[in-house]
Amino acid sequence: MPKKILIVDDSLTVRMYHKQILHNEGYVCDEAENGMEALEKAQLNTYDLFLVDVNMPILDGYSFVKRLREGEGQLAPVVMISTEAQALDMELAYQCGASLYLIKPVKPEELLINAKILTFSK
Repeated sequence: MPKKILIVDDSLTVRMYHKQILHNEGYVCDEAENGMEALEKAQLNTYDLFLVDVNMPILDGYSFVKRLREGEGQLAPVVMISTEAQALDMELAYQCGASLYLIKPVKPEELLINAKILTFSK
């Protein structure tokens, strides 16, 4: 059964970029434009992995991950992917419960290897 990933980013271009890379490797991808939409989808569906941007309207990535980890959705791994490249940004992501923090733009190989590693045991 293919692994299911929720891509959470307010940029349509970024969502389509990540979706194309993952779809070509057999992943099933859903999309959300912000953390609130992602939270709603996480409560209604089961995902093997979340790819989450930091800066989004309505509910940012940090808040989404924190709420997800507090029980408002399943506990699948979370990869935060952002242009924010400071150590503090990464630290905040890990404090909220992120499994991994990557800097945009993510190379296709880097996205795929991490998706495979994080969904392997699921």
